[in-house]
Amino acid sequence: MNELTRDDGLAGKVAIISGAASGIGQSLAVSYARAGVKVVAGYYPGDPHDVEETVTAVSKAGGECVAVAVDVRNGDQCDAFARAAIDHFGRLDVAVAAAGILRQASLEEMSDENWDDMLSVDLSGVMRLLRSAASSMTGPGAMVAVSSIAGGVYGWNDHAHYAAAKSGLMGLVRSLAVELAPRGIRVNTLIPGLIETPQSLDPVNSLGPDGLASAGEKIPAGRVGRAEEVARTIRFLTSDDASYVTGQQLIVDGGLTVRWPS
Repeated sequence: MNELTRDDGLAGKVAIISGAASGIGQSLAVSYARAGVKVVAGYYPGDPHDVEETVTAVSKAGGECVAVAVDVRNGDQCDAFARAAIDHFGRLDVAVAAAGILRQASLEEMSDENWDDMLSVDLSGVMRLLRSAASSMTGPGAMVAVSSIAGGVYGWNDHAHYAAAKSGLMGLVRSLAVELAPRGIRVNTLIPGLIETPQSLDPVNSLGPDGLASAGEKIPAGRVGRAEEVARTIRFLTSDDASYVTGQQLIVDGGLTVRWPS
């Protein structure tokens, strides 16, 4: 069935997505375009990935997209990012916090600056984005924070700051789900497993191509996930099909976290 012919309540809505220049954020922008959602694609100016590739991909999918620079460490920029949806498309219905950084550092190497910068982007940055989105939503809406199995489920050596930030998202989302429910705004967490993205392909701070290939052999599904598979799940969480789902954490990992240890 063509995605545009299926009525999941998303057609005509407007979404902001941080971290939309690549990976899950980019795939989500294209998935939304196919569902008739207008997209404001947030990107960090220092990101080596060209956000115009996202804009072009959305256009090819039949959607509308504008790119807006945003540093989630800055509350004013997050406010401007959310307002861009109103300015360009007249409304804001969906907010997805997909921007994040990943840096390797052992506890001995962990400086206060390393720790603070990670949490400022991967945890506080999510709060800032969702706070700004909530201020701009005038009716019911949906929000998703992208976490990780590192912190969301597992620990990860040499990544304590990353895991701390990602685990913190679950408490943030649960509380916001309760706080915003009277306004008809749903808030959920998406916890990706091992997904092939530019971030996970980084051999310095993450697993790299060889590490991903090796890890894929241990996943019950027999492979690592694809960004578009995560994107489709986020799209579900922000659609009317998930109208009674809020404050939850949904793991998308091919069975990794439920496998029998071997």
